[in-house]
Amino acid sequence: MIKQLKTFGAYALILAAGLGVGVAVAKAPALFKKDYVQGDYSAYLQEHKAKVVLYGTETCPYCAKTRDYFKQNGIAYVDLDAGKPGPAREEFAKLGGGGVPLLLIGDRRIDGFIPAAINAALKADADKAVR
Repeated sequence: MIKQLKTFGAYALILAAGLGVGVAVAKAPALFKKDYVQGDYSAYLQEHKAKVVLYGTETCPYCAKTRDYFKQNGIAYVDLDAGKPGPAREEFAKLGGGGVPLLLIGDRRIDGFIPAAINAALKADADKAVR
């Protein structure tokens, strides 16, 4: 009986270690992903006459959080619905958007609601305007 318990314990330990490695490997790319992608988004910003462009949907909870964040902090932005057919969805596709919210601020594209990245992008854009 003790031998069977030891064998069962060993198998449980091996299974737990395997699951742990599997979870770690699945999450590893996110650890090395930057909060933003740098590029030339000036055409999109000029077209919408804005310093901040939000591609989102009506039903996305993170889009709602982003809108609330902008309102609470007095950040002017253009809100485009990427969930409906039309120019906004086409622009979203050209940008390689895979999920919403997708934000354009200066020369940065931010995928998701990341307040620290938003603040850093706004600061970087303001610093460029001062120069």
